[in-house]
Amino acid sequence: MPDQPADLPADAPDLVHLRLERPSDGVALLTLANPDQRNAMSDQMTDSWVAAVDALAADRSVRAVVVTGEGSAFCSGGNTSWIASEPDATVDHLRTRMIAFYRAWLAIRRLEVPTIAAVNGPAIGAGLCLALACDLRYAARGARLGAPFVKLGMHAGMAGTYLLPNVVGEAHARDLLLTGRLVDADEALRLGLVSRVIEPESFLDEVLETAAGIAATAPIASRLTKLALRDGGHADLEACLQWEALAQPVTLATEDLQEGIRAAQEKRAPAFQGR
Repeated sequence: MPDQPADLPADAPDLVHLRLERPSDGVALLTLANPDQRNAMSDQMTDSWVAAVDALAADRSVRAVVVTGEGSAFCSGGNTSWIASEPDATVDHLRTRMIAFYRAWLAIRRLEVPTIAAVNGPAIGAGLCLALACDLRYAARGARLGAPFVKLGMHAGMAGTYLLPNVVGEAHARDLLLTGRLVDADEALRLGLVSRVIEPESFLDEVLETAAGIAATAPIASRLTKLALRDGGHADLEACLQWEALAQPVTLATEDLQEGIRAAQEKRAPAFQGR
């Protein structure tokens, strides 16, 4: 049976090992739902992930996306059993399969709305890379994160050698990738790997509340801000000024700008329409 709530639209994709829910206006919640395997990225989950991301990208009512895991883990990474079962596979065969896998999971980076990884438990290997591919990362106290690829005899994958330095800086990335060590949520916060550590009892509620706050902001301004910050931001100050000199007037010309000013004057919450 597909892991699909009944209250979604009839044209929502059928999903296996993944749930797509809409907990509040503008917020989509993607839950990795393969808890018996600590939410390892099965073939079915991978196919479902692509379908879900495609559906979210086409849905203009979505303003924020949260990714989390069912049970005690966020994601234990890719299902490597097939690699061990193919000791005679050629490099070309493995490369073709791996690059398709990477691109499938990194598809979340093409969403123009803010994305939040709600790291409820261990985020390991490709599971950590999935969290790194999101714009924000919040961790439940007790969660452990790491990229122990070298301890398994393999090179990092799924853009780990790009995403990790981009998030924590080169020195911390070298430490984590070359030692393969895991860090707890508090150390992850010190490293900049996550932005907040939240007690497990209120974890998902607090993350969804943050997502709802993001969803309540002006969507055009939010999307443009996300684009401005993508891949480490602007190349230099002049590139920043040129972008902002165009992007800010785009938002100044919207109805949302007028609504935002009225709401501030009237001391009420704005009701942005994305136009």
